[in-house]
Amino acid sequence: MKNIICVQHTQSIHHTNGMIGSWTDWDLSELGIRQADNIGKALKSEIQDNQYVIYSSDLKRAAQTANKIASHLKVQPILKKELRELNLGSAVGKSVEWFKNSMLSRNDSVCEVDYRFLEDAESQRELYIRVKAFLDDILCKENENIIIVSHGDTLRMLFYIWMYNSLDDFENRKFGGVAGGVSMLCEDQNGKRIIKKLNDVSYINYQQ
Repeated sequence: MKNIICVQHTQSIHHTNGMIGSWTDWDLSELGIRQADNIGKALKSEIQDNQYVIYSSDLKRAAQTANKIASHLKVQPILKKELRELNLGSAVGKSVEWFKNSMLSRNDSVCEVDYRFLEDAESQRELYIRVKAFLDDILCKENENIIIVSHGDTLRMLFYIWMYNSLDDFENRKFGGVAGGVSMLCEDQNGKRIIKKLNDVSYINYQQ
């Protein structure tokens, strides 16, 4: 059996300054730091004495969120490049306005999973491959209780893989995401995969 708690990193500076997130290494905002701390407090209260392993994207905004959570659970996050956000190539370090003006139009002959926003950007298929490899790896490990701290596109792909496991119907099945959202997945003794909670933002306002 597996219990997986997924946390989308809290408010980052790029959420407030009109810049692209992606692989640009933004810090959390002051509000984001407080939100991450609240998530840690809430999870500590909810998890109680259960032992969790924490995996996080190595980008600052996710790692800082993970460190705040981990400080309440007395564990050390394991940073994984595989959990980074979708790589937008040349858009990294650029503004959202620049990105919108530079996006490539999608040719009808190119399916959504292979479309790239820019020539050097990562496709959804490539994101799928790295997220699935990460998920397959942790599911083979003995740890039953896992926390994953990552980014919007990455977690949306993880949720999709959790439920469908292939890209056959990707264009018709999507999951949402929100900064600071907490989601809970589980796999029972029969291997049945369940999403128990999706993008719950009440944790960022937790009060003891």
